[in-house]
Amino acid sequence: MAPPPPAPSLRRRGRASVLPALVAIAVLIVVAVSVGSWVQYTERQTNDTVRTVGSTAADRVDVEATVQGVDAAARELVLRMRVTPRGTLGEEGGSAPVADLSLQTSVATLSDLTFPAHERITPKDVQIALTGGSISDYPFDTYETDIEVWATQGGRQVPVRMLFSNNATLFSISTTSPASAQEAVVRLRLSRSGSLLVFAVFMMVVMWALAASVLLGAWYLTTRGEGLVWPALAWMAATLFALAAFRNTAPGSPPIGCVLDWFAFLWAETVIALCLITVVLTGVRSALRAALRTDDAPST
Repeated sequence: MAPPPPAPSLRRRGRASVLPALVAIAVLIVVAVSVGSWVQYTERQTNDTVRTVGSTAADRVDVEATVQGVDAAARELVLRMRVTPRGTLGEEGGSAPVADLSLQTSVATLSDLTFPAHERITPKDVQIALTGGSISDYPFDTYETDIEVWATQGGRQVPVRMLFSNNATLFSISTTSPASAQEAVVRLRLSRSGSLLVFAVFMMVVMWALAASVLLGAWYLTTRGEGLVWPALAWMAATLFALAAFRNTAPGSPPIGCVLDWFAFLWAETVIALCLITVVLTGVRSALRAALRTDDAPST
């Protein structure tokens, strides 16, 4: 005989109890998306900002310097430089210099640039050495460097203006620029971007949460004498290896031994491995005791 359908009042109470939870989830999603959109917009605006330093004379050399990437392990950044002579210093709309043009740079820049007269100027990539900081501090590592550019044409120094921007998505760059009449000088301070920092901290929280989950599961199995529970052992072993794969997804490919490892990954792996070993040993001991009790039981 089929059970009677639930009363209408029970159905109404069930819907009423679910509704506040759905509203709370919807509000949480809206807040999370709003915060994420604001963070992404702010970071994009910062990266799209072009900082201008140097001379504003009509006859000058414009240098568009854009950071293309940062190699924290090698302590170098790649800077793409587009050079345009303005006014009487250039011809064909600034696509070529009227005389041999040479750009000298600071010690941190690993090469100077030379452009022959009347030849089309093409963008050049240069490597710039970084000072301070260490990638072992990932994701809290910071670096500094100076970019200094001055130009000579026809044997005389000419004014320079630099337009600096950043295309390195994993780093945020703050700049300061001392005043200079003929040169363009920018001091850079590089730190990990806000998105990368949030993701790295989230990874550390997840690692500790997984380690705590395995620890609680191991405590339950060992205190209850459950024996060898193979699904639980498979879950613990899978977590042990999955955590290593999860760590390797950290953006920027940090080396082993960085802050991320010593704050979370290595300890979480240690906790999970010890829990797995403890559960196995306790389960084997419980299984042996159960087998001995069975063998010692009198036969009927």
